Amino acid sequence: MKPTFSLRLKIFNLNCWGIPFLSKHRADRVKRLGDFLNMESFDLVLLEEVWSEQDFQYLRQKLLPTYPAAHYFRSGIIGSGLCVFSKHPIQEFTQHVFTLNGYPYMVHHGDWFCGKAVGLLVLHLSGLVLNAYVTHLHAEYSRQKDIYLAHRVAQAWELAQFIHHTSKKADVVLLCGDLNLHPKDLGCRLLKEWTGLHDAFLETRDFKGSEEGCTMVPENCYVNQRELEQFPVGIRIDYVLYKAVSGLYISCKTLKTTTGSDPHSGTPLSDHEALMATLCVRHSPPSTTPALPMVSHPHPFPRPFPTTGQLLLSDPLSPIPLPCLVIGPAERSPLINVLREAWTEVDQGLAQARWWATIAGYVIGLGLILLVLLCALAAGGGIKEIAILLWTPNVGLVLGAGAFYLFHMQEAKSLCRVRAELQHVLGRARETQDLSPESEQALLLGQQEGDRAEEQ
Repeated sequence: MKPTFSLRLKIFNLNCWGIPFLSKHRADRVKRLGDFLNMESFDLVLLEEVWSEQDFQYLRQKLLPTYPAAHYFRSGIIGSGLCVFSKHPIQEFTQHVFTLNGYPYMVHHGDWFCGKAVGLLVLHLSGLVLNAYVTHLHAEYSRQKDIYLAHRVAQAWELAQFIHHTSKKADVVLLCGDLNLHPKDLGCRLLKEWTGLHDAFLETRDFKGSEEGCTMVPENCYVNQRELEQFPVGIRIDYVLYKAVSGLYISCKTLKTTTGSDPHSGTPLSDHEALMATLCVRHSPPSTTPALPMVSHPHPFPRPFPTTGQLLLSDPLSPIPLPCLVIGPAERSPLINVLREAWTEVDQGLAQARWWATIAGYVIGLGLILLVLLCALAAGGGIKEIAILLWTPNVGLVLGAGAFYLFHMQEAKSLCRVRAELQHVLGRARETQDLSPESEQALLLGQQEGDRAEEQ
């Protein structure tokens, strides 16, 4: 690359709220969205909640002259709702469906039937490899009593792991989507600390839009006002996150959001606000920008830490390096803190899943005993009619409890896997803290050699 190399990317992200038969004015909003995207001409458009494949096909035909490349990520019974449109050719694409995604018996919420996932597309732009991810995590239906919290933390962990393991050859990493997480929520902090992604709203030099960058605001006529009673300004749950590796520098030049209405017609495009970001990738940092906050590292942790009297270590045996493990009596690594919080939450979710599975097991046992008694009564001929009458609902009870048991056992195994991964990383971190200076230096040299071998 030339020393003066510079690449500018215009990004658009929106949760479209496109539920067939339920979302208001869906067809009109999809049509206006297509007109808006053709008018603005972004480099990359990432959409969530496009639940109808017909809506995707309509947008694909409408946007074809401006965005010749497109892909719809299919999963679950209803679908992931994720799709992308690109002005540039898509080199590769794949997806990962989250292993935990709510409960099938919570039909009125519907997340389990959607197959929430993260989609990945790889673009080659001016000699750089861009990994762009689009995702939609499980919704938060009650902030006071969030029965899905463990699932959403597990999804955030899977998302972070997927990004880490698929972005090793990327020069630029971009994540857009509806995370259904507030900025200070556990899942959001876990995702940012584990991957080192920057938040465009916090990093941008020029922001225009809704107050505090909120992406669900009370001014939007499609928003359920009861959901925002505790948040008079609104909530920020949609994000543009990014980072650069391989020694490049990335910054967010501008970030805009809609403010409860379409910028052109006035009617909202969705119940969420759109995010429009302009990212700049450079070979050297801008002269007007302080170096430390914008530094991008080859490791997935760009956060700068003070080094006086402290050590920053990497662990070659962990799933990813641990460069932000700060050794010092007065300061503890934010990464380690958030990993411990995540482990605790997942552990509580695991205990709950096992409790439900145990209850279901008792119901199955009682149901089988009752079936045996009913068979004996029917064979004896004493109250044969009553026994036959109770047979069908009892069989239904046993089958229902069996399905309930199998689901929560699967949930427990998935949570146990996530907990084991978190526990392993925390254990390796504690071992690293106890190493002697000579071993610490060996670890650093070993990590550098491992990075060079991985690049080759």
